[in-house]
Amino acid sequence: MNPQGGVPACLMSTESRVLAAAETVSAELGAQKKLWDRGFTRRRLLAGAGMVAVASIGSQLVTTKHAYAAAGTSNGKTLVTVFLRGGMDGLATVVPRNNPTYIEARGTIGIPTSTLLNLDSTFGMHPSCAPLYPLWQSGKLGMVHAVGSPSSDRDHFASQARMEKGEDTATIPSGWLDRALLLAGPGTTFRAVSEGNTVAASLQGDNDTVAMQGIGALVFTNPAPNLASSLSALYTGLDNPIEGLMETAIAAVAAATPIRATPPGPATGAVYSVDSFGTAMADIARLIKADAGLRVATVDFGGWDLHTNAGVWDDGDQKNFLADFSKTMAAFATDIGSHMADVTVVTMSEFGRRLEMNGSGGTDHGFGGLMFLMGGMVRGGRMHGDWPGLETLDHGDLTIANDYRDILSEVAQKTLNLGNVSTLFPRYTAVPKGVMV
Repeated sequence: MNPQGGVPACLMSTESRVLAAAETVSAELGAQKKLWDRGFTRRRLLAGAGMVAVASIGSQLVTTKHAYAAAGTSNGKTLVTVFLRGGMDGLATVVPRNNPTYIEARGTIGIPTSTLLNLDSTFGMHPSCAPLYPLWQSGKLGMVHAVGSPSSDRDHFASQARMEKGEDTATIPSGWLDRALLLAGPGTTFRAVSEGNTVAASLQGDNDTVAMQGIGALVFTNPAPNLASSLSALYTGLDNPIEGLMETAIAAVAAATPIRATPPGPATGAVYSVDSFGTAMADIARLIKADAGLRVATVDFGGWDLHTNAGVWDDGDQKNFLADFSKTMAAFATDIGSHMADVTVVTMSEFGRRLEMNGSGGTDHGFGGLMFLMGGMVRGGRMHGDWPGLETLDHGDLTIANDYRDILSEVAQKTLNLGNVSTLFPRYTAVPKGVMV
């Protein structure tokens, strides 16, 4: 906490620190009240506007909607969604083998068939995905090619919004994971976690989410005794959404305390990539191993928009991104150990890339993409869905033959034991593809 004025924080009493904190957030309260008066609901405010207020009173990196503190009703299973932002090149990741159309169109950035990890008679996987290959062989990893949204328009932000909302027009206020939580019922403080500074769009809505950059960050930076109770008393009774925000922040810090007391390091043999994706997945693994009641979690891994200099099969950005992705996914599987039986990880990207290499040694925005499915409930060791081939393209793009909602609906239903999922994706009737056992 950095109180205003010239008095050093170490010389201030607990009461003075709390009062200084209140002064610090007064401007934020005023800004929130303006939003409140304009019709914002509490949950919408807590999903975004409260970050500054919480940080200024000492709780690091907590952005929440009012979180549950009651005992969980979890079935012990967890769904982790990884959004590969930027448009992952599925045709450079899971490659049509010995395909003359692919070889001619991809030029120097094409992945030679001789280097591929054999998947089946049609496909091979990029050699940089080698850490994932044992999971494929053991039936814990499957993929869906030519997948996406039928309304895709090659626009990053619009396409991401559609997929996270689970609706073609993206006008619906809630995200698809928020609706899944509504079907799943209440749970613990860490029932829903969004790794990052803000709540992912897929989790925005009526349910409660903790957004954080690591369980280790859920501490009060001010070491004053009884700070939590002082803050609780200070903010109780306010006619403002900051009251709920403070209640949530205090509850999250309290719930994080026993988890932080557990060994933070990953299990033996689990070596994550040294980047934000590796850090986030290691944190999710820690929550799972701590039995924190985690039902759903979201993680982002950006940078896949490789218009230029994608590189060749054994060097360059495409190879490096796939290597880091595969290393962390495999590390996560090793880290959670026996919990793998109750965990499903699904990846998605807003669209794929065009078949043909562009003039800058990369690929431009396309349509059909690729999804990975990993976990003990996945029907692994096989490609799922329909494959349209490369002979009939959609304006130069891989045709979308599989709707992403079919995959997500089945994954959520099986993992979270949802029963009827007709409300999960409004105005769409999902058709299971057999991706889950």
